[in-house]
Amino acid sequence: MTPLMKTDFPGLELLGRGKVRDNYDLGTSLLIVSTDRISAFDHILPNGIPDKGKVLNQISTFWFEKTAGLVRNHVQEHRVERFPEPLRRHADVLRGRSVLVTRLDMLPIECVVRGYLAGSGFKEYRKTGAVCGVKLAAGLEESSRLPEPIFTPSTKAVSGHDENIPFARVVDMVGRSTAEQVRDLSLAIYAKACEHAESRGIIIADTKFEFGRDRDALVLADEVLTPDSSRFWPKETYRPGRPLPSLDKQYVRDYLESIGWDKNPPAPRLPDEIVEGTRKRYLDLFTRLTGRSLE
Repeated sequence: MTPLMKTDFPGLELLGRGKVRDNYDLGTSLLIVSTDRISAFDHILPNGIPDKGKVLNQISTFWFEKTAGLVRNHVQEHRVERFPEPLRRHADVLRGRSVLVTRLDMLPIECVVRGYLAGSGFKEYRKTGAVCGVKLAAGLEESSRLPEPIFTPSTKAVSGHDENIPFARVVDMVGRSTAEQVRDLSLAIYAKACEHAESRGIIIADTKFEFGRDRDALVLADEVLTPDSSRFWPKETYRPGRPLPSLDKQYVRDYLESIGWDKNPPAPRLPDEIVEGTRKRYLDLFTRLTGRSLE
């Protein structure tokens, strides 16, 4: 099975390629195509994960539908047969991995919500007793559940690493009203998603959201609660005090750490067993959360 690493559609204007997505300019809307590229530590790896783009696109669509009562989202259409005719010519590539969205003025922040202490949040807590300026109780272990979820925003780096920032910095960047709205919306979406996920045997340890503006309205955009943007743990293996097995991109990060890669280019090629292990985790998560078969 060959992963789709990039797209090229004659007659369509490529707006840009992200780490995973290829974006095409359709005027007031965009065509977003999720490829099978995978990145880690801010580098795109040379080989991809078959079906990964379909999982990301379809799991986002699932969550957009589930959270539509909380906040408007940017999706216009995800069914290829309802795309404009020039796009339907490329249905074989687009089906299951593309979406038409409203073009937005994106906010310059990542809206991170943490319900558990893991990853960079745990590292920061060990050093300072806080995460993004949010003071936490002493004595928490790795993977501990927090008394309540916390909003820990970050910048959106064009290159290099995102930077964790305190809420006061968000206020400075987007204004108090918008900052409070995206904080409250992020926490509400996370709470609703956790309720559903836990009913399916999945813990959402942390995640990130992105919002944009359409005129003055805040709109949920980009990807939502995917294994690229979130940390998912099977409930049956949850034990605090240690790193936990996951159904997300952490599996790839752990492999790259184990081989001693210095996180500078060139990025190493993933061996077949890591590619297949990642694919299985993404597909397992998709099925467990959505109850659907991948299109």
